[in-house]
Amino acid sequence: MVEFQYVRPNNVDGALAWLNEPGVKSRPLAGSTDMAILLRADPHLCDRVVDISLIPELHRIERRDDQVIIGAAATFSEVLENPLVQQTAPLLAQACRQVGAVQIRNMGTLGGNVCNAAACADSLPALVCLDALAHVRAADGERDWSVSELILSPNHTLVPPGGLLVSFRYRIPLPGSRSVFLKLGRRNALAISRLTVAALGRLDEQGRVAEVRIAAGAASPRFNRFKAAEDSLIGRLPTAELYQDAAHRVAEEMIHITGRRWSTEFKEPALEALVCRALALVFETPGSELQEGA
Repeated sequence: MVEFQYVRPNNVDGALAWLNEPGVKSRPLAGSTDMAILLRADPHLCDRVVDISLIPELHRIERRDDQVIIGAAATFSEVLENPLVQQTAPLLAQACRQVGAVQIRNMGTLGGNVCNAAACADSLPALVCLDALAHVRAADGERDWSVSELILSPNHTLVPPGGLLVSFRYRIPLPGSRSVFLKLGRRNALAISRLTVAALGRLDEQGRVAEVRIAAGAASPRFNRFKAAEDSLIGRLPTAELYQDAAHRVAEEMIHITGRRWSTEFKEPALEALVCRALALVFETPGSELQEGA
């Protein structure tokens, strides 16, 4: 049996004090959905777990001026059911709805999903598409990173030892913006993502693309927007041919990053198809579930 200490602080300052006590290897515990797996792989993972799951400020979801702040310990269920998130970032609510089963969504947290930094993490493409910032506190101060910068590689982030991911924030998309999150798995439910695509965009008064953002999951080791594909859409009238060209650019960039691998034969056409569908949903298909802006 693996033995470790367990503590439950009441606030972020208390959590940081426990996490940085000299001579003790401490690890934060939020949703705990991965802790048993990690301890099985490494029985010496930590000497102490610091349970941050009941710290009130880490569950807050609120609007501040033109931004939305989400506490890092907010569960997937809390995020997807929040009216503010549903109104301003439906793609994030859609992504959280795709995570596991109800029991996992009730326990798993947005911050834990990001800190695990798995290439198939459902929330990450949505957060990157929103240009979300991650707020991290540590013993020597605090700092904001974009979510795309925070992720170095699968299971590695810029959160320092003893540091704590406290919250995310994103600027509310402009009125008229629409967004969507699409997931491809081996089955319709309880599936690890084979590919995901998040897209956000809006048209100008002439019906031309004024803004577009595209991000993908399980396509490359890091999470970034596909700027070349986005630039190819700006100022253009949306058409199926335009979507196909942008989707091809996304697939080309994926291959440029990862090289051709055993999975490329499947992922190249699948990614193109997902991007085409996402762009059509954003720029053509009416439906209140895609609306954004406030």
